[in-house]
Amino acid sequence: MSDSTPYLSVVVPVYNGGDAFAICLKAIQASSYRNFELIVVDDGSTDESVSIARALGAKILSTNGRYGPAAARNIGAAAASGHIICFIDADCETHRDTLQKIVDAFGNHAEIAAVFGCYDDQPAQTNFVSQYKNLFHSYIHQNGNENASTFWAGCGAIKRTVFESVAGFDADRYPRSCIEDIELGYRVRAAGGKILLDPAIQAKHHKKWTFAGLLKSDLFDRGIPWTTLMLQRADAINDLNLKTGSRVSVLAAYSLVVALVAALVVPEALWIAAALVAALAIINFNFYRFFFERRGFWFALRVVPLHWLYYLYCGLAAFIGTLTYLVRYNHATLKIDAGS
Repeated sequence: MSDSTPYLSVVVPVYNGGDAFAICLKAIQASSYRNFELIVVDDGSTDESVSIARALGAKILSTNGRYGPAAARNIGAAAASGHIICFIDADCETHRDTLQKIVDAFGNHAEIAAVFGCYDDQPAQTNFVSQYKNLFHSYIHQNGNENASTFWAGCGAIKRTVFESVAGFDADRYPRSCIEDIELGYRVRAAGGKILLDPAIQAKHHKKWTFAGLLKSDLFDRGIPWTTLMLQRADAINDLNLKTGSRVSVLAAYSLVVALVAALVVPEALWIAAALVAALAIINFNFYRFFFERRGFWFALRVVPLHWLYYLYCGLAAFIGTLTYLVRYNHATLKIDAGS
């Protein structure tokens, strides 16, 4: 290890990783960048994940239970010897140059505290929902603000000194896969660290999504806790999923539902509905074009209603998240008043 060549510690948390986990580790070991150590943290797997990690030459640690990826990553980071800690999810297959591009990002931007990339546009699972969800994520990160306000631990890296200075992931608050990486990013930014979003850093996602799983994840693992977090932190913003166009689209989607219901009584409301459909199509034109260019017309056409549903449950998540925050805030205030 030398100061001119950053030494990476690649940390992979795993729980029953299966075949995708083996692909993940093999891809890391086949990296064109060789100056790294590979640390796997098992989070109570009951399959062959530990045996797979051992066979592929990883250093193996354990949470000694089922404590979630935040706790697992913290354990891996505590054992890391590298200048830079690189987090890769167990269902992500890095490209051969992914680690090299991470090293290059720190080399070309000495001022940054962390960097993260995106999923590529070739998801491993071929069912429609998996393709939609993973391409959606890819689009968001490919078109996000380079000067990011959050962090992504699916394929991201952070300077070890920075990670230690902010006390790592909040494993107590996030005992399961949630927005623990987003929250970490906010604390890094609040401490003065810069986070780079570099879409050239890519990994293939192997997770198979179902419609029910998508709704559960977007509502309970992302939308609601993210809304609550933004209300709790004055410095928290969402510059990835809810830009101005997206916020307008949420309003337009709900207005469309109202217009369609009203049309059952007042047929003229269909004109309003048609105008709202046109507005949603225009606002999200680049998004739909992205799917059209990669998967064709029929795929892009099926994306449209699913995307509009996304806006509806984003609004629902914002509503529930706000209520959750108000209940918690009032409860905390009452406890403080009772103790004073």
